[in-house]
Amino acid sequence: MSSPIRILCAGAGHMGRSHALAYHRLPGFEICGIVTRSPESRKALNEELGGGYPEFADFYEALKATKPDAVSISTYPDTHAEFAEAAFDAGCHVFIEKPLAEKVVEAERIVAKARVTNRKLVIGYILRHHPSWIKFIDVAQTLGKPLVMRMNLNQQSFGANWKTHKNLMSSISPVVDCGVHYVDVMCQMTRSKPVRVSGIGARLSNELPEGKINYGALQVTFEDGSVGWYEAGWGPMMSEVAFFVKDVVGPKGCVSIVADKAAAEGQSANVDAHTQTQALRVHHSELDAEGNFAKKDETIRLHDEPDHDDLCHREQEFFLKAILENMDLEDHMDDAVASMRIVEAADESFRTGKTVDL
Repeated sequence: MSSPIRILCAGAGHMGRSHALAYHRLPGFEICGIVTRSPESRKALNEELGGGYPEFADFYEALKATKPDAVSISTYPDTHAEFAEAAFDAGCHVFIEKPLAEKVVEAERIVAKARVTNRKLVIGYILRHHPSWIKFIDVAQTLGKPLVMRMNLNQQSFGANWKTHKNLMSSISPVVDCGVHYVDVMCQMTRSKPVRVSGIGARLSNELPEGKINYGALQVTFEDGSVGWYEAGWGPMMSEVAFFVKDVVGPKGCVSIVADKAAAEGQSANVDAHTQTQALRVHHSELDAEGNFAKKDETIRLHDEPDHDDLCHREQEFFLKAILENMDLEDHMDDAVASMRIVEAADESFRTGKTVDL
């Protein structure tokens, strides 16, 4: 059996913790260090993992000291490009949380560096590993064209979550940070080229720096005529009503995620609930001779309903497989840049007041 892949874990927030748990449990990985800006966060994570892992305050110092085979980057997006490029230059494979970077130009730089160094780059699109979301995409592709895709994820955050959101919004808006997930889903559903994006936004809190927004929405049009809408807002003022919408309509009917737990009151700030699905509801538009629906609505329930930590575990199994089997990740990387391009265009549209042609 080959030696485990020694991995340096950067970041110990919600995602960083879950990824570290996966590395700790997977025999194919061996954590060689934990690096965070906060001594409290890395100590808490180390203790949860059983202790004994080297701790660092500086990423570059940790990279030099541990000489890892791979690096997991779950830090704030403004560090992604520099950390990833340094890791590739050190000969490491890289797992990086979404969004890939703050800007498309940085995302393209990261992908280019992965190609030049011939190292694996996996981006944390967690929904790509969720059986119900995979089925959601599959069913959407049976509805004909064009598709109308409606999705949102608003979070009524307060306390520690609001503090985290404010830190994130110092460099990136909610529609960019979360939006890459859902426009990636839209791109998978249509497999068509996005051609046009419009965006709106609003600053709903004086606690944010001037020029920063905590609410945004985008509309994207695809070459095949499909259209998508996505909305995201963070903060104590956000509504708990209709914050979780995942719905796709085509000429042949529609499919919706029915997530009673995720959509329940008080759950918008619960990150664990954001990927829960419970069931898919499929509606058929076909009418019979009398003008009534020819088929009853269907409910699809998948027994495999992973929680957040399990999804992160599956992501890291994919990362491990990509390294060990030398998987071709060209489409994976291109798709990540494509989703970044859409959300960045939405941000530009909001600031200029003009629709952006891609």
